[in-house]
Amino acid sequence: MGSGNVGATNAYRELGARWGILVFVLDAAKGFLATRVPFLLAGVVGAAAAPETLFRATLAGGVAAILGHVFSPWLRFRGGRGVATSLGVFLAIVPIPTLLAFGLWIVLVLVTRRVSPGSIGAALAYPFLVLYHVREDPHRVLLGVIAAAVALLVILRHKGNIQRLLAGTEPPFLGRRPGGTP
Repeated sequence: MGSGNVGATNAYRELGARWGILVFVLDAAKGFLATRVPFLLAGVVGAAAAPETLFRATLAGGVAAILGHVFSPWLRFRGGRGVATSLGVFLAIVPIPTLLAFGLWIVLVLVTRRVSPGSIGAALAYPFLVLYHVREDPHRVLLGVIAAAVALLVILRHKGNIQRLLAGTEPPFLGRRPGGTP
C-alpha cells in the first residue's frame, strides 16, 4: 500500500496513527532487543563474558538488526529506511546522543511537517553527537565509525525522499497534502 515501504511513516499514512505508532515502537524495540541478545545468551549459558566481548557483540547485534530491517531477506532484500530500528539500537548503546538526535528529529518533523527532513537531519547530526558525548569512552572511534556508517545508510535510503524534497513534491506527514487534500 502507499509507498510500498514497510516503515512507520507509510503505516501511519495508510493505516492511521495507531498502526503507524505501533510499527514505530516495534521497529525500535527490535533494534533495542537485538543489542540485549548477547547479555541474554551469556546469562543462559552461565558464562561470564568479558565486557569487551559483550560490547562488540552488542554492536554486532544492533548492526545486524538495522541491516536486517533495511535489507530484509523476507522482502527480497528490500525493507525500510532503518530510522526507528537505529533509534532502538543506539538508545540501548549510547542513550544521550540518541535522545538528542530524536529530539532534533521531532523538531524537524514539526517544523517541516515531513518525516524525511527529520530523519535526514537527525542522521547528519548523529555521528557528531556520538563523538561529542563519548569523548572519554575507549570505544569512541568504533562508535563514531558505526554511527557514521548507519547515518550514511539512512541518508542513502532516503534518496527518493531527497529528490521529492528538492522537487517540492514530498508529501507532508502532518497537516494537508499539496492540493488541499487531507
